[in-house]
Amino acid sequence: MKVLIADDHETARIGIRKALMTIEDVEQVVDARNGDELIEALEHERFDFLILDVSMPHFDPLITVQSIRDQYPSMFILIVSAFDDDVYVQGLLNAGVHGYHLKDQPLSDVTQAIARILSGETWVSGPLVNKLLRSTNRRSIELSPRQVDIARGLSNSLSNKEIAEELSLSIKTVENHLTRLYRQLNVNSRLEAMAYIHENSQLLGQRGQSIYKKTSSSMPLASGEVSIIVADDNQRYRRELCGIVGRNSPGATIYEAGSWRELYPLVEQVHPRLIFMDIVLGDEDGISHTRKIKQKLHDVKIVLITAYPDREFHRLGIESGALAMIDKKDLDTPTIRQILLDVID
Repeated sequence: MKVLIADDHETARIGIRKALMTIEDVEQVVDARNGDELIEALEHERFDFLILDVSMPHFDPLITVQSIRDQYPSMFILIVSAFDDDVYVQGLLNAGVHGYHLKDQPLSDVTQAIARILSGETWVSGPLVNKLLRSTNRRSIELSPRQVDIARGLSNSLSNKEIAEELSLSIKTVENHLTRLYRQLNVNSRLEAMAYIHENSQLLGQRGQSIYKKTSSSMPLASGEVSIIVADDNQRYRRELCGIVGRNSPGATIYEAGSWRELYPLVEQVHPRLIFMDIVLGDEDGISHTRKIKQKLHDVKIVLITAYPDREFHRLGIESGALAMIDKKDLDTPTIRQILLDVID
């Protein structure tokens, strides 16, 4: 078994390495001191097990862990950290890690953790168990539209300045919103808030009636408990499309995604009935991702949208499982309403 230890503290790496040497199946141990070295090691060698400290330099834990799980699904991941916040721990477990070990617990427990994980169990250090059980009883939280905007910025690892620029707000206003958001989420730091949001992506949804401002002249659809995702990296277009969907389906819960990194956690947590998805989202194509999403959720309906209609793209999109592919200039209110009628009713 090949093991990669990623920790910026040399004493921690040495201690973990010594513990690993007592495991008969361990053949090779490689060290990484920061996030950059971790990614480089993963790109050059194949590892069976990753032991990871999440507070290293050049490392965004939640986002990177999700990416690692997507790229190396067969590799086991054990977090070894001094950070014991239950929201943060739960966020990482939901991101796909196989265990979480506290650094203040006996180092010999690392070998036990590895054995449990290899046998198919999830390992959590004893002191964390009660915290995690208590966290399952937290009250439900509903965010305002502006809080949703701020929360989405946090989930994308944006700085206060970047959030302010994206929302055309002052940095001070963003800071005030963050203070209220932390209070509402019952967390004490940016890191805890990010973990909570990643764990509870459903917080980022808004009811249709809260999105549109004017009353529609047509009768809104009776959408009930329906979740709809609008995925497009053009924020202005995405908001316009959300507004049309909300106007015609005020009872639905509507989520926004500006990247694949945002989209996949939403798909897994809210199980949408319908996704409007740009065929080009960032640097990747919507056709291959349509296929992946349909493999996970067979019943979801996906409408691919594009500013560059092409007959071959249309054929490939339909073959991948999309309900339709529509030119953005043709995606007006009557068209969206018909799609909602077909999917919801």
